Amino acid sequence: MKYINAEEVLPRELLYQIQQYIQGNLIYIPKYDNREKWGEKTGAKRIMFERNNQIISMYENGYNIKEISKKYYLSEHTIRKIINKSR
Repeated sequence: MKYINAEEVLPRELLYQIQQYIQGNLIYIPKYDNREKWGEKTGAKRIMFERNNQIISMYENGYNIKEISKKYYLSEHTIRKIINKSR
């Protein structure tokens, strides 16, 4: 990675604002990432969120972990993780 003098690339006003927080030290500016997060484009994230809420609701309504795991074709360990994460 090559270091660049901020005075050469940043507008003077922005440089002044940055100097209010840090002066004379190195600062890393991460690459801008405008990609969508996992599952947002396809709706998979929303579907899993809804499924997990149904699992939690079933558990709170008296279903045991074994019954829930059979209904959703998930391991009992996975069902426990979903339930514990909600607490």
